Amino acid sequence: MFQSFEVKSAPQFGRDRINALRAKFDELGIDGFLVPRADEYQGEYVPACAERLAWLTGFTGSAGIALITLREAVVFVDGRYVTQLAEQVDGTVFTGGDLVNEPPHVWLPRHASKGFRLGIDPWLHAGAEVRRLEKALAEIGGSLVLLPFNPLDKIWTDRPAEPLGSVSIQKLDHAGTLASEKIAAISAQVKEKGAAAVVIADPTSVAWIFNIRGDDVPHTPHPLSRAIIPAEGKAEIFLDKRKTGIEQEAYLAQLAVQRPPSEFLARLSAFSKDGAKILVDPDLTPLALTRAIDAAGGQVVEAGDPAKLPRACKNKAELDGSAKAHLQDGAAMVEFLHWLDVQAPGTITEIDAVKALEAARARVGQSMQNPLKDISFDTISGAGEHGAVIHYRVTTQTNRKLEAGELFLIDSGAQYINGTTDITRTVAVGAVPEDRRRFFTLVLKGMIAISTARFPKGTRGCDLDPLARIALWKAGGDYAHGTGHGVGSYLSVHEGPQRISRLSTQELLPGMILSNEPGYYRPGSFGIRIENLIYVKAAEEIEGGDQPMLSFETLTWCPIDRRLVLPALLTAEELFWLDAYHAAVREKLMPLIDDASVSDWLVKATEPLA
Repeated sequence: MFQSFEVKSAPQFGRDRINALRAKFDELGIDGFLVPRADEYQGEYVPACAERLAWLTGFTGSAGIALITLREAVVFVDGRYVTQLAEQVDGTVFTGGDLVNEPPHVWLPRHASKGFRLGIDPWLHAGAEVRRLEKALAEIGGSLVLLPFNPLDKIWTDRPAEPLGSVSIQKLDHAGTLASEKIAAISAQVKEKGAAAVVIADPTSVAWIFNIRGDDVPHTPHPLSRAIIPAEGKAEIFLDKRKTGIEQEAYLAQLAVQRPPSEFLARLSAFSKDGAKILVDPDLTPLALTRAIDAAGGQVVEAGDPAKLPRACKNKAELDGSAKAHLQDGAAMVEFLHWLDVQAPGTITEIDAVKALEAARARVGQSMQNPLKDISFDTISGAGEHGAVIHYRVTTQTNRKLEAGELFLIDSGAQYINGTTDITRTVAVGAVPEDRRRFFTLVLKGMIAISTARFPKGTRGCDLDPLARIALWKAGGDYAHGTGHGVGSYLSVHEGPQRISRLSTQELLPGMILSNEPGYYRPGSFGIRIENLIYVKAAEEIEGGDQPMLSFETLTWCPIDRRLVLPALLTAEELFWLDAYHAAVREKLMPLIDDASVSDWLVKATEPLA
């Protein structure tokens, strides 16, 4: 329905395409070229026409960048994708790079030759990244070459057309705040900073500000678009009219001037005349746009995307909608987990599981008159050793059966008009070895620690991250990903700036939705992850306390596999939390289930352990 399992055969990737790219180097006056995963909109999910990294290398992960030189071809990925990279790319052509510890701007001074000329497409790299590259190249007397066109697009002869997904209006009962109020608040900020206008380069911010949604990229319902919001005068949104109907155009006309994307550079130049200050987010705005401001005589003023923080701090309507979406999603998950539990080991595959879960979400969505719009990312359906691949994506080539004695990890999410979900459950297929249960329980302890955390105002994601890891650390284990990412409101399932990770310095604020997903992975053997979504709220007062605190409220309701829990490893407080959570799961979801056998399964799956 929403997920494709086909992959192109490996021979289509690799040497021929690399050689065709290298053949352009002399013409362009470069010694190397960067191929990022990002598109012209700097998004996590990109349309088929912008899948340049996948087309060139075969790597389909959501984060990565390739550096192609005359002699080397390095694909940089983070810890989530090391195994996937090894499986997807031709090791005789490409080598793996470390995106965290030795990204391109660190790799270049160490490995590139003196005077190295690095070519980039200025539409695919933001200003902050470009500065790092320029500094790195300066160390070796090199230079950054801004190319007039992307050489990959010249050799990608069957490149798909740009998407034209239809735009819809996000109604006020889901959005919670009028678009006109959001635009007015941003205009006031622009005026306060003494600027003429702000560039809204992130399509997710455009969607949130204007209360619209789209269908241009997989799994993230925003239209590919940009906007300019001035201190004075009407906002301008750059959105292809082939995506909007009469209703949408009439709606947008009340808020902004709708222009075709082809006019964006000209309008940006017009706003930038006579030394006007233009606000841009250096992490989100392509270099091509900042150069256009400079060329027109404007002043680039770096400032954070004005929509990012208010978008992250959900209002009451968004939180209420998310809570309802999660109840619906929980009912679908219970239907799926019941189906999974009654299948005999060795009779179903990872793809069978994905299809069954999508079908359950679609059926429950129809019965509750809140249709499943899309999945929020490609489902991670990993049995046995595949569970150890943190962002494993099952294909017809890798598909395997769920065998007895294994763990099965399924990480999935859904897009509903009232909320975005993301949930991971690891379940036992028959009886599993004791060491799997031990590590499952250690991961569960970390998940409970985040769920029950209380913390003062000013606490950052990096401050809480160790709580999820300490039980694993004491056992000599860890996991190579953050503990939690932000989640949007019928928008991106990976939303910033909020995170729970070692690197997150963003203060956690009321209304922020985050994932809570510690894990443990033993390559070639098994993987474990348990994930709920939570949001930040004011904590209940405690007698004797002397300052206000924040805490988390759980959004996700779905059984955690009790068969994998070793109660002796849990404290009394942790056991109490788990039993109380399961009691709430049963109470909240039972009214939504219309199949007696599923109801009976839910009762057993949520029995107390203590």
